[in-house]
Amino acid sequence: MTESNRPIEQQQAAMPDWEKRFRAPRVSLPDWAEDAPHRSLFVSNATGTYELYAWDRATGEQRQVTQRANGTTDGVLSPDGEWIWWFDDKDGDEFGIWRRRPFTAAAPGGDASGGAASGGHASGGAASDGDIDDPAVPGLEPSYPAGLAIGRDGRTAVVGRSTDDDGSTIHVARIGEAPVEIYRHRESAGVGDLSHDGSLIAIEHTEHGDAMHSTLRVLRPDGSTVAELDDTKGGTVELGLEVLGFAPVDGDTRLLIGHQRRGRWEPLVWDVATGEETDLDLSLPGDVAAEWYPDGSALLIAHSFEARSDLWRFDLDSRELVKVPTPPGTVSGATARPDGSVEYLWSSAAEPSTVRSTTGEIVLDPPGLKSPGSVPVEDVWVEGPGGRIHALVQKPAGASGPLPTVFDIHGGPTWHDSDSFAAGPAAWVDHGYAVVRVNYRGSTGYGREWTDALRHRVGLIELEDIAAVREWAVTSGLADPDRLILTGGSWGGYLTLLGLGTQPDAWTLGIAAVPVADYVTAYHDEMEALKAMDRTLLGGTPEEVPERFEASSPLTYVDAVKAPVYISAGVNDPRCPIRQIDNYVDRLAAREAVHEVYRYDAGHGSLVVDERIKQVRLELDFAQRHLDL
Repeated sequence: MTESNRPIEQQQAAMPDWEKRFRAPRVSLPDWAEDAPHRSLFVSNATGTYELYAWDRATGEQRQVTQRANGTTDGVLSPDGEWIWWFDDKDGDEFGIWRRRPFTAAAPGGDASGGAASGGHASGGAASDGDIDDPAVPGLEPSYPAGLAIGRDGRTAVVGRSTDDDGSTIHVARIGEAPVEIYRHRESAGVGDLSHDGSLIAIEHTEHGDAMHSTLRVLRPDGSTVAELDDTKGGTVELGLEVLGFAPVDGDTRLLIGHQRRGRWEPLVWDVATGEETDLDLSLPGDVAAEWYPDGSALLIAHSFEARSDLWRFDLDSRELVKVPTPPGTVSGATARPDGSVEYLWSSAAEPSTVRSTTGEIVLDPPGLKSPGSVPVEDVWVEGPGGRIHALVQKPAGASGPLPTVFDIHGGPTWHDSDSFAAGPAAWVDHGYAVVRVNYRGSTGYGREWTDALRHRVGLIELEDIAAVREWAVTSGLADPDRLILTGGSWGGYLTLLGLGTQPDAWTLGIAAVPVADYVTAYHDEMEALKAMDRTLLGGTPEEVPERFEASSPLTYVDAVKAPVYISAGVNDPRCPIRQIDNYVDRLAAREAVHEVYRYDAGHGSLVVDERIKQVRLELDFAQRHLDL
């Protein structure tokens, strides 16, 4: 009997825990329709590929909405609950158009009952078959998405676009009418939100040229300006703003925004009609975000501090702040429901993610294989050249050092590792490795100065912090200095290649997924929004500041690399394009350096579970062969 012919229960019983974590069905936090709260939209990998699912809470019915070879995760449910908009790109290249289908439409292939949390499976053809998934906005050419807001009338949408030729454009689209362009600029911009009555449009833009710190503008649907808010001028440092959402009340001109005026992200209520600003000053340490409760009387506060997060309710009249009970760990998303309950996606490093409610219920519980847990993280603080560095450490239960150790470096760079469940690090732990994750300078969650430290000496600053934590790991007895792996994906993959070249004696081998490898070529080939980010980080284009691009490019140091190198790359990746990776690999090959390359047919990572498992298996095998484990 072949493996594929064995009963599924036997296959799962023989499956290693690390693989089960990837295969176990997962669900995202369900989005719900403002005017039809019984209708929801979520993402799941139940069929082996991440796709969109519709859920009618009144009947319990779930339907798979999309079915594409490389998966689909970008979808928006209209406020009336009648339509699902989804973004249709080509094989993960992130360049495409919005399509829409009725909420009640049958799943791809005609199966109306396939569901992720109900155990159903969709079958048949692609989601774009037939006219049910026609372009949502005829007349708009393909682009990279830059925000979408759908009106409560079911006929109006505000669509943001980004292309190399046009820069950023924003359009008002009405069913049966040609879309109208209301905004255009070469620098990055995007749709923030549409007011409850459809009369106001909030956008974020970087016309000033700093892609890390947006300013805000509120427009009417005809493109005329109502109000502007800019925190990038008048001070000694530029501060960012972000749109969090208009008040969910007709005629209400209050806009909830995020600001950095006290050195971290906090919410503020801005009345765009009067200009009045209501400072909340919640006195919570760390970064704070917020969204409205459905009646507009209170805010749901999401608080992140030192790699953990929790929730609070803030009453706007009484200014009372009350903690919303959640377990210790990380809340990856939360939403307040019309009945006052809160649904949230929670996990910890030790416990897999679940969608929970403050009612005590599990909101969505997919049937079938359950993900095994892992080991908890330990917090480590290390003195570094720019201040105290926070690192998260996992190691096999009961193990004592020195251990083979993986430095798993997060991407972004404006991101941070947290006490949340991650199948990748857990796989390394299962195989006997300690795993160290470093929230280097440039990471979010530790204040504006820590994030904004990443300027001009890009890559080199982060590696100074990683080197400091490496030194701690070795001297503390945790890590075996002869069995140290530097790895990461995206920006983490970039830091891996840069670290192998600038710190060649520090690392035993490197594993880089979808990395920046040749910074100059990457700049010229990448999507426009990332060009803007690179100009901000490095202070100009490769032609304007060639010495900075050279100093920050892994290609500059490729001839110094001593460790074996493994690289995986998506051939359709618009963020870390394939040509610049090929340039780096060609240089390795020219000097007969030990390296392996795996290319796959997708973009910046894969949404296909089998493909992701294949990649992890190749990485584990590469490490085992070269460390002689």
